[in-house]
Amino acid sequence: MPRRIIDLSIYMENDVQSDPPGFGPKIDYVGHHDSFESLKAFFPGLNKEDLPDGEAWAVERIELSTHNGTHLDAPYHFHSTMDQGTRSLTIDEVPLDWCFQGGVKLDFRHLEDGYVVTAADLEMELRRINYEVKPLDIVLVNTRAGSRYGQADYVYAGCGMGYEATMYLLERGVRVTGTDGWSWDAPFVHTAKRYGATKDPSIIWEGHKAGRHIGYCHLEKLHNLESLPDRGFMVACFPVKIRAASAGWTRAVAIIDEP
Repeated sequence: MPRRIIDLSIYMENDVQSDPPGFGPKIDYVGHHDSFESLKAFFPGLNKEDLPDGEAWAVERIELSTHNGTHLDAPYHFHSTMDQGTRSLTIDEVPLDWCFQGGVKLDFRHLEDGYVVTAADLEMELRRINYEVKPLDIVLVNTRAGSRYGQADYVYAGCGMGYEATMYLLERGVRVTGTDGWSWDAPFVHTAKRYGATKDPSIIWEGHKAGRHIGYCHLEKLHNLESLPDRGFMVACFPVKIRAASAGWTRAVAIIDEP
């Protein structure tokens, strides 16, 4: 059976607006002609001219947060405890079974920036695609943010998932979710305005904080969700194994078996 793989990940790159100012990755590229001295240290007496075309190796030095690029957040990122008081899983402890499951895409591109998705919104979208969420489904949320990647307003674009909507999924057995936005929650700039008006701290990071009650992971900064069908695909999002970390980078992909 033919198999199609769709890349759902953004690049790790310099000078692209994928994070708030000061939070992005920094990549230093070392070319083949710049790295000779580091290679020579292993082979005393070696001359650059001894190498084919005088070239050593290409390497990169990268300064990263575990939350740069497309990544999987562990429950530990949200809170120190999950499941009503159990110690939260770090990224190296996340069950790999969670990270390779059937995918479902919910299309919320029509919702305005900063909108907080409710359980009723989820139910309406699930009725539209005629689907009932199953345990361990990986639920991906397509927002307007995906179309703004690399633009100055990317981190402020798209809707976010509230506590109520997140719990709706978790109570049905979902353990991995994802968004093409910078955050699973509504962009901070919009939440800050609401907080300024209400002084209600429960609205801050409310989707993330649902993990205190039922532990889960979510993917952030996905890309290309517009290319996916509503369902009928697998998602693979195994995280890099970083000891005791709050997140790990992943090359998230969708896998579609075609007739």
